[in-house]
Amino acid sequence: MTSSDMDYLTIALPKGKLFAPSAEMLAKVGCTAEDLSENSRKLVITNEKEKLHFIITKTADLPTYIEYGAADIGIIGKDVLLEEEKDLYELLDLRFGLCRMMVAVPEALKREKLSDYAHMRVATKYPRIAESFFHSMGIQMEFIKLNGSIELAPMVGLAEIIVDLVETGRTLKANNLLEVATIQPVTARFIANRVSFKLKFDRINRITEELRTLLEGVVTP
Repeated sequence: MTSSDMDYLTIALPKGKLFAPSAEMLAKVGCTAEDLSENSRKLVITNEKEKLHFIITKTADLPTYIEYGAADIGIIGKDVLLEEEKDLYELLDLRFGLCRMMVAVPEALKREKLSDYAHMRVATKYPRIAESFFHSMGIQMEFIKLNGSIELAPMVGLAEIIVDLVETGRTLKANNLLEVATIQPVTARFIANRVSFKLKFDRINRITEELRTLLEGVVTP
């Protein structure tokens, strides 16, 4: 890390649903840039006055940028943190982007208890989370990693079960899928690179505390 790097704080923001609320929350604590936009053609967006760099990445990549120090701090969903298992600091639960990680099956396949699904195939974007969940319950399953519409897998016979992130559950109902277990709730988290947290502690801690105050609903003069 050069002296020039030390002058700036680099913030990673995720593309997709979390971008707008993340940018809005950071702006409330003074972390923004004039042309900060998810659709910006710039790879690095800079606020020279506040010595801030912003990078916008795919959600699955964001923890990697943080872990390796390409970004100092960032915001990402807890689901990505659990799946990627990167070595970084999770500083705050930002309480927005609420979803839940759950297990669902076709309505016609409903069983009395979860163990009745043992040895079936599970389609998911989150194989690490899914495997950990079933393993903790002593249930052996076969896991199939997908990147697209997980709900399609049971419809075409690729898998009997899905593990996915849902917000309202409307998509499940539309595809005749029934939620049979909740793995855990998921919200956006404020994270930091371990080395940056030490070397740039004052700046990162100030932002963390200002975000905490914002979350607690305390208005500061």
